[in-house]
Amino acid sequence: MANWLEAEVTRIHWWSDKLFSLVVHAEIAPFKAGQYTKLALEIGDKRVARAYSFVNPPSSNELEFYLIQVDDGALSEAMAKLQPGDNIAIAEQATGYFTLDEVPNSEQLWMLSTGTAIGPFLSMLQEQEVWQQYQDIVLVHCVRTSEDLSYQALIKEIQNTHPQLKYVPIVTREANSTALSQRVPELIKNGKLFDHVQLVANPEVAQFMICGNPDMVKDTSQCLADLGYSRNRRRSPGQITVEQYW
Repeated sequence: MANWLEAEVTRIHWWSDKLFSLVVHAEIAPFKAGQYTKLALEIGDKRVARAYSFVNPPSSNELEFYLIQVDDGALSEAMAKLQPGDNIAIAEQATGYFTLDEVPNSEQLWMLSTGTAIGPFLSMLQEQEVWQQYQDIVLVHCVRTSEDLSYQALIKEIQNTHPQLKYVPIVTREANSTALSQRVPELIKNGKLFDHVQLVANPEVAQFMICGNPDMVKDTSQCLADLGYSRNRRRSPGQITVEQYW
């Protein structure tokens, strides 16, 4: 059973008519970048809770979550109506193994995300650990429309501090100015993702962290397996670490 704390909403930022960031303050237990916690509201006569990854780094006093308002989604619709000063319940203890200390050191780290699943990667990129472990880091964010490419200012700020970060936005459902428009698995199959960032990846030098909807995670994992990569497990380290974000 989760130990629930009261968190105060300090800020809400709307990126589009469906995507928003919720920032709260609460004295939770220490967590690792990439982990998630639970948020909850009393809706009707019951507490409705869902798991959300942190966008903020563990060193920040502000707790930030990147959300999508789902039609008829009991919790997301209620959270979309929150205002600064309102309260929301948060689990005191974070959890999850989608963290850098579960990933072997290598030359390259590929962070592959769809939609709001970019959140845990942004948490990792704001910590120093990742820059000490890898020479080249590629952040891939695949979305349907260009308005879904959130956190542009933060990504640019990170790039200014750490030029070894390569950011690859992908928009799949509209004509746009991004260079790539296919789904991540296709871009791996045809080699365009690697060519785009001018890196040669192979199991000896590359680690892949995949976070997104189940179809993307499954298909991308299979593409990488076909290229000779294997799932990363504690007893048998590999090159593919996954988190389903749905």
